[in-house]
Parts: sequence; C-alpha cells; structure tokens
Amino acid sequence: MSKTVADVMSQNPIVVKPETPLQEAIKILAERRISGLPVVDDVGKLLGIISETDLMWQETGVTPPAYIMFLDSVIYLQNPAVYERDLHKALGQTVGEVMSKNPVTISPEKSVKQAAQLMHDRNVHRLPVLDDADQVIGILTRGDIIRAMAAS
Repeated sequence: MSKTVADVMSQNPIVVKPETPLQEAIKILAERRISGLPVVDDVGKLLGIISETDLMWQETGVTPPAYIMFLDSVIYLQNPAVYERDLHKALGQTVGEVMSKNPVTISPEKSVKQAAQLMHDRNVHRLPVLDDADQVIGILTRGDIIRAMAAS
C-alpha cells in the first residue's frame, strides 16, 4: 500500500500570524533551518505562506517595469501590478505584507505520489496539510518526500 501525506508530513508545524514582525519570521526560518512557514489567522485557518522566495525581495529590491512614452502617455511593457506586488514585498515589515496568498495545499489522505505530482506541477517546495476544517495540521516538503523514498 502506498504511503499517504499523513504518514510522511511534519506534524504540528510552526506557524506565524499576519501581524508577526518580519524579523521574527526570518529568525525562526534561520534558527530552525526551514524554508517556509504557514501563516494562519486567530482560529488557525490558513491565510498564506511565507518562504525564502518571498523574503528575497527584502534583500534584492525591485526594478520598475519597462515602459515607453507615446503621445504623453505611459505604456508599460510589463504588468505594473506585478511591480506593485513585488515592491510591497520588498518594503513589508510584517509577515502579512510579504506572504504569498492562496498557497497550494493538500489533505492528509492523499498519496505521497499525488503530493509529489502536485508539487512538481505547481512548482512549490512545500504543501500545508489541511484537515476538513481548513486547519493546518502538518506541512509536507520535498525533503519529506525524498526521506520517504529513501525509507522504502
């Protein structure tokens, strides 16, 4: 029988709230040597995820989108909304300002194979595991899947 997400996930993951100061989240990631944290509201419902990728904007900054001037009008060559989102991440001071919203999630009864396929298809490194009430009960990382493969 194939393993399920519940069999290999990390249970009771560390979570943060949207109002958590960004420096606190960075410290947790560094000290625990993890690459992402689920962001939950006061009742534990998943709101987003903060990852190393989200935090890179803090260090690198953002480049304004390319544009051209035509008849006293500005025509953006890239979507200015993307620039605005990235700028917000670069200047954010709390987890809620920097986190990625609408993260890809999975339920505990799914197979590890399904989880691996989902991670590959959506190009994500971790999947928050949610119960029927949308509460975060675990997190599944690529490392968890590799360890499960090694144990087989």
